[in-house]
Amino acid sequence: MSDYRHIAVLDIGKTNAKVVVLDSATGAEIAVRKQPNAVIRDGLYPHYDIENLWNFALASLKAFAREPGFDALSITTHGAAAALLDANGKLAMPVIDYEHEYPQDIRDAYDALRPPFAETFSPRLSMGLNVGAQLHYQKTAFPDAFAKVADILTYAQYWSARLTGIAANEATSLGCHTDLWNPKTGAYSSLVDTLAIRARMAPIRSAFDALGPVLPEIADEIGLSVPVYCGIHDSNASLLPHLVGREAPFSVVSTGTWVINFGVGGDLDHLDAKRDALANVDAYGRAVPSSRFMGGREFEILSAEIGEVSDAAARAAVADVIAKGIMLLPNVATGSGPFPGKVSRWVGLEGASRGERYAAACLYLALMTQACLGLIGAKGPVIVEGPFALNEAYLSLLSALTGRDTMALPGSTGTSQGAALLAGIRPVSGAERHFAPYAIPGLSGYRERWYAAME
Repeated sequence: MSDYRHIAVLDIGKTNAKVVVLDSATGAEIAVRKQPNAVIRDGLYPHYDIENLWNFALASLKAFAREPGFDALSITTHGAAAALLDANGKLAMPVIDYEHEYPQDIRDAYDALRPPFAETFSPRLSMGLNVGAQLHYQKTAFPDAFAKVADILTYAQYWSARLTGIAANEATSLGCHTDLWNPKTGAYSSLVDTLAIRARMAPIRSAFDALGPVLPEIADEIGLSVPVYCGIHDSNASLLPHLVGREAPFSVVSTGTWVINFGVGGDLDHLDAKRDALANVDAYGRAVPSSRFMGGREFEILSAEIGEVSDAAARAAVADVIAKGIMLLPNVATGSGPFPGKVSRWVGLEGASRGERYAAACLYLALMTQACLGLIGAKGPVIVEGPFALNEAYLSLLSALTGRDTMALPGSTGTSQGAALLAGIRPVSGAERHFAPYAIPGLSGYRERWYAAME
């Protein structure tokens, strides 16, 4: 455990940004501020509102410096993002929204030059979900602006650089389906030289490195000078606490905008790139079999359509949903997941109550998660963290479908705890809820019919 009493975390997800203060002795979140992560639609291309995020971060840190106080600062952000800086350390180009789709000719050109899956264990993803595709697009479509780029930083490290003045890259952010990393060699992939950007890539530092104190002008602004840690990709931040003191094999289901599944203790030999299975790289530089779907976004869409339903009502409706064959088929959010090319539709929806629709949505998410876990050969207990850890209908269904113990971790998200662990916070333990597998009548047959309906 560190000597820090409180650790602040700047946590920028795809949907929301927040600043959290955690108690280093207990791991508990003791203060939090949150705001939506907006996308600006004008300019060269859709991009994140970096200055709005920066002002939010400074205002939050200033408030938390007064109460409850903090002694160190760590960073975690979503992946599929990179910051391109000019010679003065300012953004040379906006930080592109990874949901922006590129012209077909640029996509085709990128497909021809990207490395094979066997080198990067990074599947070809839609839009800008491969950072290599982003860089190729920015370089090809906007050559004059790209010519001014002096340093290329992974996204979490952009924020640590802005806070400290020290530029870095880091392996968890490079290893999350960027096409830029070779997880077997622990070094850049051939794409870095193909794009002729090696000289512009900032030095690689460990996520655990304290890069330096905040810049003097920032210390004056927030009223505090503290060390800033290099930072970590958010899904790997969620994974990190479980790597400390837990024996493999086990699985982690990290939920947010994305549902990212990690098969700790597995291998890379059977990953299917066409079904969104890939390798991530953990904070210690090790490759971890992974799979994903945009489950949080999907549940947000479904919840807005269906309306509010209590967890007790959802669980009570499961038996009727199974008996009536009410089903939701993939994909609510297209472009990712274990069933590529499928278009979402409801089966047996006529006359269904709100509770039944909601229960069917939970069944859909549990079936999608089980499919993702199967793709990575996941073994051992299943640990669910993030918003889905509060959804008891989903948790009980996932446990029944997998036949494995399922643990739900407290807290709004595990990313903040994982990022704080870089600075020495104690991992939260003993507060998880356990869901033992039990037989749900008709569930196995429902699952078979769900798969058959997709064919």
